[in-house]
Amino acid sequence: MLLKLFPYLSALVIEEVERRPDKVVLRTRVRAATAACRCGRSSVRVRGRYVRKLGDLAVGGLGVVIELCIRRFRCENSACPAVTFAEQVAGLTTPHSRPTPLPRGVLTQIGLALAGRAGARLASVVGTTVGKDMLLRLVRALPEPDVGEVEVLGVDDFAFRKGPPLRHGADRHGHPPSAASLRRPRRRGPGCLAPRPP
Repeated sequence: MLLKLFPYLSALVIEEVERRPDKVVLRTRVRAATAACRCGRSSVRVRGRYVRKLGDLAVGGLGVVIELCIRRFRCENSACPAVTFAEQVAGLTTPHSRPTPLPRGVLTQIGLALAGRAGARLASVVGTTVGKDMLLRLVRALPEPDVGEVEVLGVDDFAFRKGPPLRHGADRHGHPPSAASLRRPRRRGPGCLAPRPP
């Protein structure tokens, strides 16, 4: 029944389900007897265990926490720089991350739509507690979209010195333009970016 609700937990053995007033806790362990190191070599030598708490999407208005018993293995490859490694479950865990990929994707979309504080308020309404800084980190971690070919280039003014804001047609002191400056032709568009003759 639980694997129909959570198909991405098929690599785990669900040992216990506990309902608390504000969340559902699933106590799980990895089904496989071996784990692969970053070097690609499998290992069966367990060095130790610890419990990792993963946040998942809410179900029925309650938050879901997956308490996963992680085994730490000793790498059997003597040339590998990692002496020990923690097992990772594909599609469920990523190193140094508490949310699973499913809520991470939802929180990223909330962060893109509403950003920090407003996104954190919406996430708490749908049953996921997250801070504004976490939402902004998720948005910053997204890859940059392809820009493609630039069709229109806008040219904007800037100033190296601080001062009063410039009015349209006024000089930097706020005086209206003189008659001589009005007669001068202004360079606009792509020609203004062309190199000047020596």
